[in-house]
Amino acid sequence: MCDHRQLRSPAPVGVVDHVGSLSESFGELVENSDYSDITLIVDGGQFQGHKVILAARSEYFRALFYGGLKESQPGISQIELHDVPAAAFSSLFKYIYTGRLHLTEIKEESHILDVLGLAHRFGFEELETAISDYLKSVLNNRNVCPIYDLANMYNLTSLCTMCQEFIDRNAFEILHSESFLSLSQNSVKELIARDSFYAHELDIFKSVCEWAEFNNGLDPTPILDSVRLPLMTMTDLLNNVRPTSLVPADCILDAIKTQTESRAMDLKYRGLLIPEENIATALHGAHVYRGEMKSGLLDGDYHNYDLDRGFSRHPIDDNNGQGIVIKLDRPYILNMFKLLLWDRDMRSYSYYIEVSMDDKDYIRVIDHTGYLCRSWQKLYFPTRVCKYIRIVGTHNTVNRVFHLVALEAYYTNKSFILDRGLVVPTENVATIKNSAVVIEGVSRSRNALINGDVKNYDWDSGYTCHQLGSGAIVIQLAQPYVISSMRLLLWDCDDRSYSFYIEVSVDHQTWTMVADKQREFCKAWQLIEFDPIPVAFIRIVGTHNTANEVFHCVHFECPADLNGVNPAASHRAPGSPSHPVAASVSQQPESSASGNLGNQGGQGNQMPRVQGIDMYQPNDFQQDTPEADRIDTV
Repeated sequence: MCDHRQLRSPAPVGVVDHVGSLSESFGELVENSDYSDITLIVDGGQFQGHKVILAARSEYFRALFYGGLKESQPGISQIELHDVPAAAFSSLFKYIYTGRLHLTEIKEESHILDVLGLAHRFGFEELETAISDYLKSVLNNRNVCPIYDLANMYNLTSLCTMCQEFIDRNAFEILHSESFLSLSQNSVKELIARDSFYAHELDIFKSVCEWAEFNNGLDPTPILDSVRLPLMTMTDLLNNVRPTSLVPADCILDAIKTQTESRAMDLKYRGLLIPEENIATALHGAHVYRGEMKSGLLDGDYHNYDLDRGFSRHPIDDNNGQGIVIKLDRPYILNMFKLLLWDRDMRSYSYYIEVSMDDKDYIRVIDHTGYLCRSWQKLYFPTRVCKYIRIVGTHNTVNRVFHLVALEAYYTNKSFILDRGLVVPTENVATIKNSAVVIEGVSRSRNALINGDVKNYDWDSGYTCHQLGSGAIVIQLAQPYVISSMRLLLWDCDDRSYSFYIEVSVDHQTWTMVADKQREFCKAWQLIEFDPIPVAFIRIVGTHNTANEVFHCVHFECPADLNGVNPAASHRAPGSPSHPVAASVSQQPESSASGNLGNQGGQGNQMPRVQGIDMYQPNDFQQDTPEADRIDTV
């Protein structure tokens, strides 16, 4: 029986894998009735089967043959399966025995849909998933409607979603296809109820009318309820909708009333939905509609910009709120923006963002007028349909010009939390990657405090510090967040303790204390928790050190990443081999907020060299530099 078997690649030594030959042997039983003990009658045809094999492969047949039903009684050798297409069952029958089905060899898609229906009916979940995945890959304007109808009927969520997204992207073509007329009432209603089913409302209405005529006898009212009459012009309502008599006159009058009494951005618009893709690009037809130096904003170059090029701008004064406006080629569904503010120095900006459908009625989705922001902004907001995006700068800490290097617009499926219009982050945002920066403090490297390294620090490097009684350590986040926790690692290469307090601000002017450790002796890792509060700046002020007159901090994060670094693993004992510079526990970490602190009075408090240390003092951050307010000044 095995003489004709093809040679296969040998399995690894110690593994016997003859599944292929098993499938072929079982497949031969399909054509051999010698061992059959049940005959399945399908659409007049007969299929000789084996109860034990069918029951082992399907819960449906297990219940049928061995579940106490009348078909399981002794002497029953024939069972008729009703409403089962013979051709599709033939394919399923071979799959039951072999575990194989070559979908690409089936020429008629209706045959594949019939097999999918049988797989669902008889409980072959793996086959159902496999066929669904195949159908996702072959969707087109001709077959998507029957596939969607079937997926909707069998509640195949993944396939339904893929069909909906395909139909959304090709709404106009689908509305005018013959297959649209064959959709079930429920499928049509679900499709046109979607915000992302982007087509002109009059086209949608006309297609629904054609569907109602084709499906004479079915009530189109539930579908018509999903047509958005207020999006049509008054002319269309009176000349195209009213003559059909499908919509009551009161509904037409209500639509006209909504148009005249509501602001434009309160209407329930449709828009194109392209998840996780930047649609503010020339490729998608977007362009800078208003603003100066338009060419640099949407070119995708986030690196080549300086004082003279690579950004768009507008004057903050005498601009009448016109700002910088991007016009999209069509309405899009959006819930996230990414901005790159000009950041070649330490300046900060304040701004707001509004969106519109007609460039007349704008609604504000981001309001950072009361906050100081820098560099990259990652902004989330409740989902909106819009065609125009307007960014208006209200403050620049250096001059009276707002500079924008890049703008990206997205719809993201990623979850996010907003509080008071600000993002509530779930991971540490005080990082270099997130454009945070240390604007005050002393360190060999400006951003050592937020570089994420909690292991490589010793007596000479890897920390940020300030002189007790003078200055502080200040971190600026790229944008305001609502924060409720922080964590910091105090320098711990010996047994010293620190006292400190932490304040936060959104404008570098008004500060709120969130942690007071001035009467505590703190070591190593410190977890700070407090009521949620908007934060753009964090100021850490040391008030005591049991070893000398300098406060040292190795690492800072907010919110606290309790699932990240293990505090116990990062804490090291004094004189650890990881600190080759440390000769003894009496040696102090070098630090100076001024660069010439000198001897503080005792050998134990002697301050070592400070050569090579960069000092970041408050004057590095100029809140209002008295610079000429020239339009050509960055």
